Amino acid sequence: MIRSLFSGRSGMTGQQLQLDTIANNLANVNTAGFKKSRAQFEDLYYQEIRAMGTETADGGRVPSGIQVGLGVRPTSVQKIFTQGSLTETGNDLDWAIEGAGFFKVIRDGEDYFTRAGAFSLDGDGNVVTQNGDRLQPEVTVPQGTTSIAINSNGLLTAKDAQQQVLATVQITLHSFINPGGLRSYGANLFQETLASGAPTEANPGTEGLGTIQQRFIEVSNVDVTEELVNMIITQRAYEVNSKAVTTADKLLEVANTLVR
Repeated sequence: MIRSLFSGRSGMTGQQLQLDTIANNLANVNTAGFKKSRAQFEDLYYQEIRAMGTETADGGRVPSGIQVGLGVRPTSVQKIFTQGSLTETGNDLDWAIEGAGFFKVIRDGEDYFTRAGAFSLDGDGNVVTQNGDRLQPEVTVPQGTTSIAINSNGLLTAKDAQQQVLATVQITLHSFINPGGLRSYGANLFQETLASGAPTEANPGTEGLGTIQQRFIEVSNVDVTEELVNMIITQRAYEVNSKAVTTADKLLEVANTLVR
């Protein structure tokens, strides 16, 4: 019964983490470039009451033995980097990545990576995120630019009112051998870690990287229906684990009553 209490408690704790993950996914359903998360778990140590293969009195062997599990624990909350849908915006500085890859930006002197391609221009003509983080390598649009075009391979062309080319710049993307190992920083940004590996820079459409779609935004890859179903499953799992705790408590109460 004591084992039941701790196993039920670990189950409730695990389902709380699952619900926290689902809630964050749903909260970011309209966040550009957001990638959903998935909580993963493993079973805990098993208490072996009777070993498998134990020899019996008549020389036989116990086929399965007795092992009692002691609950569950979370192992990771993993980012799922599946492609989000592309939504047309008509804005020249909205760039969606179709396929693998990240834009690199700089914030406070450090490199970050993002899938959110909703860019703008600052007062100096630099291409920046909505928080003012500059795109890397830096792209500066010259004075007098009236139109900006970027092809699927990342070549940006700035033109004036007479359609004269003022500047051309190559936009690059970055890939990781394990994007699931990136650290989520917030503000649609990710940081390189030892688990993600070092970034590899290349032009869009090469070395396995995706292409750039101008005037589109990649929306969140959260499936609301899937998350709602997972929420129902999580709620029921939490309820049955709490039921296991209350049932074990009642049995202990009965056992204590017998002593009186």
